Amino acid sequence: MTAHHSNAMSRRRALAVTGGAVGAGGLAIGGYQAAYADDTTTAQTAAASASASESSGTCVLMSSVTEGPYYLDGALVRKDITEGKSGVPLTLRITVQDTTESCAPVAGAAVEIWHCDAWGYYSGYTTANPGGSAPAESEDGSTADDQTYLRGYQIANANGVVKFETVFPGWYTPRTCHIHVKVHTGGAKEDGTYEGGKVNFTGQLFFDDAVAEQIFALEPYAKHSGSYTKLDDDMVYDGGGASSGLLTLKPVHKKAPSMGYKGFITLGIDPDAQNTGAGGGGGGGTPPSGAPGGAPGDAPTGTPPSDAPSASASS
Repeated sequence: MTAHHSNAMSRRRALAVTGGAVGAGGLAIGGYQAAYADDTTTAQTAAASASASESSGTCVLMSSVTEGPYYLDGALVRKDITEGKSGVPLTLRITVQDTTESCAPVAGAAVEIWHCDAWGYYSGYTTANPGGSAPAESEDGSTADDQTYLRGYQIANANGVVKFETVFPGWYTPRTCHIHVKVHTGGAKEDGTYEGGKVNFTGQLFFDDAVAEQIFALEPYAKHSGSYTKLDDDMVYDGGGASSGLLTLKPVHKKAPSMGYKGFITLGIDPDAQNTGAGGGGGGGTPPSGAPGGAPGDAPTGTPPSDAPSASASS
């Protein structure tokens, strides 16, 4: 991973460490204890998934896509990436396997994820309108893009497993609900983030439409109205199921979706390959046009993938 250390990112990192970012109102995040209590059961589920893959005698190399226009360098190594963001709790367990070595776990791999909040906003790009009708992310645009919520790394244990505590993502036009993911190897934790090495895999994780629609009827998601893109109509998801990033989801309580979900997936990678996800095919979704007033001058800049829709990135 190429390291970029700007003043803007230093402010973002400082905000994250000091807990400076506070999410907009809505569903209380207090359901976390119930959502994350059953560690033994979820670990057994993840292990069973890995065993099933190994017993089949084959490993499926995951479909790679572009990183999209909302990526930022310098995410923190941390398990809980919420930074106070409201939403339905999501425990995400990812197992990294080596497709070239009989599905052996890739211990020490750095798994990086980032995704939008309940209303479709990404930290670092909070002045980009998510489409439809959504509340403003921040009334003060001067510091809005210094936030770092819903971004982070975890380092895989001996079983190739990482765990994140986050919230169920919302959506933005014209994309379906998704989480971006990169797998890095060969680097090391430094200054609270992950430095060096290379990116072996760039992809996206997806959610079943029925579950997403159930979640989006709850607060704070319901405050974002408009046209939600289903899986079959998404520009990135290719219908390949788990090999294309579709998560296995289990509710904490079947009759109470607001209590949260547990998501599982196994990522098969080639540790010798390199896939930065910058440019190329696959699309990642273009940020919608900027909100009134525009983004602050130190907001991240960059050109969206050329094959994405024509709306331009805020800068």
